[in-house]
Amino acid sequence: MALALKRAVSTPLLYFFILGDILGAGVYVLVGAVAGESGGAIWLPLLTALVLASLTAGSYAELVTKFPRAGGSAHYVTTAFGPAAGSFVGFCMLAAGLVSVGALARAFAGDYLQALISLPSMAVVVVFLAALAALNIRGIKESLRANVAATLVELGGLVLIIGLGAWIIARGDADLDRLTQVGTADHGAVGAVLAGTVLAFYSFVGFETSVNLAEEVQNPRKSYPTALFAALLTAGVVYILIGIVTSASVPTEQLTQSSGPLLEVVRAAGDIPDRVFSLIALVAVANGALLTGIMSSRLAYGMARDGLLPPVLSRILAGRRTPWVAILATTAVSLILALTGEVDSLAATLVLLLLIVFSAVNAAVLVLRKTEGEADHFRIPTVVPWLALASCLFLFTRIEGEVWIRGLILVGVGVLLAAVNAARARRGDLVLQGQDS
Repeated sequence: MALALKRAVSTPLLYFFILGDILGAGVYVLVGAVAGESGGAIWLPLLTALVLASLTAGSYAELVTKFPRAGGSAHYVTTAFGPAAGSFVGFCMLAAGLVSVGALARAFAGDYLQALISLPSMAVVVVFLAALAALNIRGIKESLRANVAATLVELGGLVLIIGLGAWIIARGDADLDRLTQVGTADHGAVGAVLAGTVLAFYSFVGFETSVNLAEEVQNPRKSYPTALFAALLTAGVVYILIGIVTSASVPTEQLTQSSGPLLEVVRAAGDIPDRVFSLIALVAVANGALLTGIMSSRLAYGMARDGLLPPVLSRILAGRRTPWVAILATTAVSLILALTGEVDSLAATLVLLLLIVFSAVNAAVLVLRKTEGEADHFRIPTVVPWLALASCLFLFTRIEGEVWIRGLILVGVGVLLAAVNAARARRGDLVLQGQDS
């Protein structure tokens, strides 16, 4: 009898997984970039992005409770449109995850760490990724317990910023007029909000990685919608408050020029050492890499079990019941990216890759409405996935041309994989588990 993944993830653990992945490391550098696109009213694109992300989250909530399988997005799209489409979407999701882990490994070895201790960056990257892989192989419960602690640190750091910003406002050193300033020299009011929303949208992604834990959640039909929407709401409230206090506390131009915009709030408040935020940022980066690494390995495992990737990736470690080959393989690719690739230039394609995935998932939930799945699964109104699909297609139009050029390289590899699997399906070599022939 084949081994199955261990159902060890409770609703609170799943909530902290999703919250930790949404908060991630991006928020520590995101605010300045959003301010540069939208102006002083940073909270407005953050709110818009929360609404758009919640639409697609509704589609994920329905599909993960209807088809609770580790393949996540790839499995849903395969079920709806066939193995070629599933291969393509799965590859886009996997590529985004691997690039993200590589980028976060490089970030961990960068300025925040060097501010505390001087170590060779490449050696740090190797040790960092090896440690994350070891924790991932040890077990999902151990990994998510570490995530709970890290997420509390991340959230505590953001709450500290909110408190410091509130103190700056209370003592009269803030400029509340900036909260209504929308528009920049390059964009009018509407264009500025939309440009800022694209960046802000990236800060809310992360919830999609959690669907790959479906086979390890104790009761996905009840746990997943609760954990997902609670985590999105928590992150949304925190982000909007961060946007308000940073804009009020620090001049917009100063925010846009800073690589550590939240540190500008700390400095404006006074009395808090900069080193404290270096430690918090390192925890945030490490946690983001851990969670994305978990997602990538489970996605590779699920795709391999569906026949979309080499079957060796579906092997499970008997004692720990974790997908050890998939973990080692995905870690190795991320390591290569971190050591040799221009991760910063590839990271800009993440939004493009995820919008492809989101568009396909929103279409899949509509196609699969009449397909049987788990009984009593979560169901959203039909209008929601239509609105979500429209929002993704609209956000495509806001992505810069140079990002499309870089992204098309990865998309081309995904198309090649899709073509190979389509040919295998026609020959009858590809039979998906759990799907009617």
